[in-house]
Amino acid sequence: MSDHPPDTRAVELAIGPLPPAAILDRALCAQADPEAWFPEKGQNGARTRTAKAICGRCPVRAGCLDWALGRGELYGIWGGLTSGERRRLRSTAA
Repeated sequence: MSDHPPDTRAVELAIGPLPPAAILDRALCAQADPEAWFPEKGQNGARTRTAKAICGRCPVRAGCLDWALGRGELYGIWGGLTSGERRRLRSTAA
């Protein structure tokens, strides 16, 4: 893992629009390896646990989750939930 935060422009080019600066500026994930939040299909092991542990301590977790739900984000861990967990949450809320 690098001592420097990831280049947000490179991440945005790879995954699309990022959450607003009000979330990113305080997000703990911005200081970590972005690959932890995008595990390969079927890799819901150590990377997912690591990402969820960081999300669990994050001061902007709720805002991040709201952003992902509002955008219909299909990939990655956002606000502490995997894509499948967000999908189930959306279906129970509907």
